[in-house]
Amino acid sequence: MAHLKFNAFVMNTGSHIQHGQWRHPEAKQIQFNDVKFWIELAKTLERGKFDAMFFADVVGLYGPLGGSHEVNAREGLQIPSNDPTVLLSALAVNTEHLGLALTSSVLQSHPFDFARKLSTLDHISNGRVGWNIVTSSLENSARNFGLAELTEHDERYEWAAEYMDVVYKLWEGSWDEGALLIDRERGIFADPSKIHKIHHVGKRYQVEGPHLPSPSPQRTPLLFQAGSSQAGRRFAAAHAEAQFIITPNPKVAAELTRETRELAVLAGRRPQDIQFFQGFSFITGSTEAEVRIAEQDYNDYASREGFLTHHNFTVDRYGKPYPADTPLAAIKTNSGQSHLEWLRKSVQGREPTVADLGDLLSRRGRLVGTPEQIADQLEAWQQAGIDGINVMNWRLPGSYEIFIDQILPVLRQRGLAQIEYQPGTLRQKLFGSDRLNDRHPAAFYRGHFSRAKVAQAAPQAVAAGT
Repeated sequence: MAHLKFNAFVMNTGSHIQHGQWRHPEAKQIQFNDVKFWIELAKTLERGKFDAMFFADVVGLYGPLGGSHEVNAREGLQIPSNDPTVLLSALAVNTEHLGLALTSSVLQSHPFDFARKLSTLDHISNGRVGWNIVTSSLENSARNFGLAELTEHDERYEWAAEYMDVVYKLWEGSWDEGALLIDRERGIFADPSKIHKIHHVGKRYQVEGPHLPSPSPQRTPLLFQAGSSQAGRRFAAAHAEAQFIITPNPKVAAELTRETRELAVLAGRRPQDIQFFQGFSFITGSTEAEVRIAEQDYNDYASREGFLTHHNFTVDRYGKPYPADTPLAAIKTNSGQSHLEWLRKSVQGREPTVADLGDLLSRRGRLVGTPEQIADQLEAWQQAGIDGINVMNWRLPGSYEIFIDQILPVLRQRGLAQIEYQPGTLRQKLFGSDRLNDRHPAAFYRGHFSRAKVAQAAPQAVAAGT
């Protein structure tokens, strides 16, 4: 069985997932504005042979429509935060092998502009860029971009489908192979016959093109996706190469991966075309006594209010609180549907209620034990169909230093983690090729516009008698 892949799941902010931990004297994530902090962390991850550094991002506040930002600001709950797209340029020129993945919503950036930015980053990094495709699940995000309220859940995925169509045309179809010549003798920088306008006209976008950057090492960045609702699974099955999940146990993970891979086959792809990355925060020590001390230390700094505000399941979308005895099955949400379902499945023997949410959220996604015990658990997750792990941190940089120095050596002894990097792009390292395979829908646009020109020219030639 192949080794697991490991991503460091981070965000350019002071409190990302584990709220309250920034208050600990050893937590340096409060330095998130300092680019040197991130460069040093990236180098640490590369020392540990992590596959990628995976940046989360949002473009709004957590909370209901028109809600207060009092808790968000007090907790540093993803505010203040900075744009990872800009930061990745600095990390790309200070690392050699580490993949660099960023989150960007279809809501926040026009596809023409976004495609250009990602091609530029892929050039700068020599092909190590990934994109986590999200549709934005925050009411405040929608209002920040001119919408009255958040677009309905399934319609957001329809929006994303057109967005993908535009960027695929730009990345894969606008420039044919061999278009970039840089021929000094003939004075031809690029062959105009191999560069095409895309003339996209759709429900939301009209894009003439052509794509301004020449093809980058990957053309299309490695494609991550995190939604696991029914609409999210269908989208992942069609587009994703890697899916980020936080399922409550290996049984649920096995069900999810199997169902999504079956959907991928129905979409014309193969089961192995998608890799699944389970999210975990790790608590370890050389003995079980040390493990319990470490766990209590993290619990002491955890902010229950921060977790509840982050996930926004205790109120409806307009801010009306649910009674404490409300079953989680009765909560209606326009965002985070899969996370809520996984929280329900994490409780055995009864239906959890709103009153359970604080503890459920603060303890979600933990793996606790000595390095050997953690290796045992990761073997079980791998057998359930998991290809990799998104390592979620408690405190920076300490969480990753502990993982690299204490847990990874044991994983390598068992063949669960790579010892050295393979050469090439991020996609080459994970899938064995620089470019998307021919089964992916983006591949349809390779040579598409050249073929369209030939087809258009043929009737004209017949009419002219040639």
